[in-house]
Amino acid sequence: MQMSDSMTIGKPGDAGRASGTCWLDVDEDRLHEECGVFGIFQHDDAAALTALGLHALQHRGQEAAGIVTFDGEQFHPERRPGLVGDHFTRQSVIDRLKGRAAIGHVRYSTTGDTVMRNVQPLFADLDTGGFAVCHNGNLTNALTLRKNLIRDGAIFQSTTDTEVILHLLSRSERRRGMVERFIDALLQIEGAYALAALTHNMLIGARDPDGIRPLVIGRLGDAWILASETCALDIVGAEFVREVENGEVVVITDRGLESHRLFPKRPARPCIFEFIYFARPDSIVGGRSVYDVRKAMGAELAREAPAEADVVVPIPDSGLPAAIGYSQESGIPFELGIIRNHYVGRTFIEPEQRVRRLGVKLKHSANMGAIKGKRVVLIDDSVVRGTTSFKLVSMVREAGAREVHMRIASPPIRHPDYYGIDTPNERELLAARLDLEGMRAYMGADSLAFLSVDGIYRSMGLKARDPADPAFTDHCFTGDYPTRLRDQEGPPLDQQLSLLADVG
Repeated sequence: MQMSDSMTIGKPGDAGRASGTCWLDVDEDRLHEECGVFGIFQHDDAAALTALGLHALQHRGQEAAGIVTFDGEQFHPERRPGLVGDHFTRQSVIDRLKGRAAIGHVRYSTTGDTVMRNVQPLFADLDTGGFAVCHNGNLTNALTLRKNLIRDGAIFQSTTDTEVILHLLSRSERRRGMVERFIDALLQIEGAYALAALTHNMLIGARDPDGIRPLVIGRLGDAWILASETCALDIVGAEFVREVENGEVVVITDRGLESHRLFPKRPARPCIFEFIYFARPDSIVGGRSVYDVRKAMGAELAREAPAEADVVVPIPDSGLPAAIGYSQESGIPFELGIIRNHYVGRTFIEPEQRVRRLGVKLKHSANMGAIKGKRVVLIDDSVVRGTTSFKLVSMVREAGAREVHMRIASPPIRHPDYYGIDTPNERELLAARLDLEGMRAYMGADSLAFLSVDGIYRSMGLKARDPADPAFTDHCFTGDYPTRLRDQEGPPLDQQLSLLADVG
């Protein structure tokens, strides 16, 4: 198997460390997005529409972007670090991406460093022809499979779990055709995945058996589209057809769409964080408006954890819909008491602690006129390490607030994720280390409350969580993982990686 590659780049901050300065990631205390995928089949403007679709999915990954097209004779890859708009708005780049079929990907690295060899779509020349694939999610047996493949002679060119799929394809014993080989590969992987793949004559989509990661189908005239979210269909003017079902493979060719079922049909368990944080508010996920669900979470939070206050203030942008719901339910006026600077990501600064402590002000600043002398309810969607919450509570106090009551529109995050969300390890999660009073004291708030697990389910229109049959993947709150965590069952992760290095 031969896989395409291109230049490599250093990690942000390498040069800074060498020169005595460093990169400050002002989003280091957030849950980081997984990835976003987009695919289109049989459209004259396939590359341009894929770039637009990736623009709409940019919130799902900001570290790198890539597009692969096929023009009837050959594949054309473009994979770049940075944002979609940094590269794929250039006509010269789009002109190089010839063809009427394309897939694209935006990436936030959950496995593998962000170097060009890990940027997707990955492309390989197989004995059946070219094959490009992009992946949203994380495989929970990737290290196990990788170790076995390396021992059998496989040569890996990346550190992303997605490459495991390419090696399984190349070694499949089902030689009848690409679809059969693709299905054979899927039957060997575990975890969470939404996949878009491109061959010389088909676009393929697949979703894991639990439907943890999202994937939808759209139509634009005679063209078919696959995308992580409906907002990507909206931006290109496509019609939403349906979701790819959990455990389903869809194959799109000149003959239309075919569906293949890999696993016994069972209820889906989509990731609860699509509704809490990841999906764009204007997307529809599982038939539910994400914006409406987030407002409902805020309203439920107001019922569960009322506060005597003068203003409800969201932590932008993640807390906005929940704060609107909290305000409407409680009758407390809504105010933009914190203003966000949207033009800040990683920022090159001097490393002295006194300067680093000001980092939060690069992204958020207090609107003194809205909060001075008032009792403030601060609303956010989640708490990870708690460092940002501490800084924002301090900022609001310094701006003159009399009281600061912290309300979180999701339950405490006590368990790590292994399905594509870049959560810290358990010992870094604030709620795994401290009880409610300890977290309140750490943040410096006058009071602190989280939405209950049952409150999340009520916000979804359900009565409560059924422990025997939960409707969502909510392991970060409950510790109830929907799949086997095979790579976690052996030696510690760092030891497994060391063994892989020895094998390789």
